[in-house]
Amino acid sequence: MISLIFPMLFSPPPTSIRLEDVTASSGLEATMTSGGTPSRAILEVKGGGLALVDLDGDGDLDLFLPNGATLESPRKGPGARLFRNDSVPGSIRFTDVTAASGIRHAGWSFGTAAGDVDADGHEDLFVSCFGPNVLLRNRGDGTFEDITARAGVAGGDDEWSTGCALADVDLDGDLDLFVANYLAFDPAALPPPARFKGIEVLAGPKGLAPQRDRLYLNDGAGRFTDVTGPSGIAAAKPAYGLNVAVLDLVGDARPDILVGNDSEPNHLFRGEVAPDGSPRFTEIGVRSGIATNGEGLAQATMGLAIGDVDGNGRPDVFSTNFSSDTNTLHLNADGAYFDDRTARYGVGAPSRRLCGWAAAFLDLDHDGDEDLLMVNGHVYPNATRDSMDSEYAQPPLLMERTGEKGGKFLVRESAGPWTLEPHRDRTAVFADLDRDGAVDAVIGELNGPLRVIRGLADPARSLVVGLRDGRPGVGNARGIGAVITARSRDAAGVELVQRRWLWGGGPFQSTLSPEAHFGFPPGTSTVDLEVRWPDGTVTRREGIAPGTPRVVIGRTG
Repeated sequence: MISLIFPMLFSPPPTSIRLEDVTASSGLEATMTSGGTPSRAILEVKGGGLALVDLDGDGDLDLFLPNGATLESPRKGPGARLFRNDSVPGSIRFTDVTAASGIRHAGWSFGTAAGDVDADGHEDLFVSCFGPNVLLRNRGDGTFEDITARAGVAGGDDEWSTGCALADVDLDGDLDLFVANYLAFDPAALPPPARFKGIEVLAGPKGLAPQRDRLYLNDGAGRFTDVTGPSGIAAAKPAYGLNVAVLDLVGDARPDILVGNDSEPNHLFRGEVAPDGSPRFTEIGVRSGIATNGEGLAQATMGLAIGDVDGNGRPDVFSTNFSSDTNTLHLNADGAYFDDRTARYGVGAPSRRLCGWAAAFLDLDHDGDEDLLMVNGHVYPNATRDSMDSEYAQPPLLMERTGEKGGKFLVRESAGPWTLEPHRDRTAVFADLDRDGAVDAVIGELNGPLRVIRGLADPARSLVVGLRDGRPGVGNARGIGAVITARSRDAAGVELVQRRWLWGGGPFQSTLSPEAHFGFPPGTSTVDLEVRWPDGTVTRREGIAPGTPRVVIGRTG
């Protein structure tokens, strides 16, 4: 009532964020299959992931959709899809090249990770599945081959794998693999219904057996060894793993592994080095504060996003959660402790009626700070505002960062031409698809068509930065695990420092795009860039003008 009486006092200022839905003209025609509609079992409700990665080596990002299956045919669905990016500045276009690619994978897929596992210069694709996982090797001629058996990454026939990440956990230059596992499930014997808010709903995850995550080390040629036991990962209690982020969170120049668990405390595996030089991990989730929210309660973590919200130079963690709870922002105080500052930054209350999935920090209006965009949709088909205080189909949640680093995030009801309509969304991936300097998105809906959202921010106030490690035998050429810092001054001479982490994993069961996007306030003349590579070495490029076409920072030797 107060906001209606005093609209000028309580209404936020108009947003400068502008996005538009260009699905109809994009050529992207694909449905993300995951069971049937309405969902009857927990296996159907998670949806799947996406990957935006340069698979043909032409400099833009192509789209891979692993796709799922159904309860009636859990081992064979409609099949994965591959789309070549044929965009030009100002126009996003995709072409279906699945048939020519040789990709015949049709299992029930959930997560995907992209990277050059055999250091041959071509990006490969890992797919986590219900049942055996799959590794597709990029031959470099537009076709792929299934090398799962010789790579040794299939996992167990009875495992349900979800979020996954390719990252260099032992800092030897190649890409290792972490796979989160969810729970034991038999499609032929559905568990009896459970109850939520007094309403009968599909069962899980509580009451079903959680499964242990897996870590594989790469020998540099694309052959992996399961080190789950000796690495210390197996020492953690199995939980319902859904999403993964691999980066240096504690600030000791070693990769750490954060696992977002559903209805259980999150795991944070701190990276260490054993006396023999092999990687070891110690689970420190509870003692670090990131396992639960500030009240000490475990949440149903789905999406993960990494950004420097308070400007202290350390990666903070935002997570999306189930309805009747809130999303959570953990600020990285000193690497040893993560402080729940959800209420302080205003990101909790607006999410209480939403069931959140993929999320990302993005500078959508090129003003020098990162906004928040997350997609939503309930898991229970019978969810209504009256019965569960939450609808089944839900709109994306767009939150604009305003003011200084201490400023809150404000909810925006629209984004220019893009109307935030309700969907059963699950995942989203973000990148500059048409090379016009603005962030675009592809959103995946549960049993619905993929959608393409184009950014309309001023290209003269942005930089898109990619990395290229050209040293012989290095598979981690895109610098997964690196942090990129941009330093600039506005027209008044005020310094602005921004950081982006190229972490392993992605928004939800997806792959983070291998580029960093920066926006700058009006009047910014030049930008100095610093790359801290995963092994701690530093590369600098100075005096770059905003609006410069994609900047690639490399190293050789």
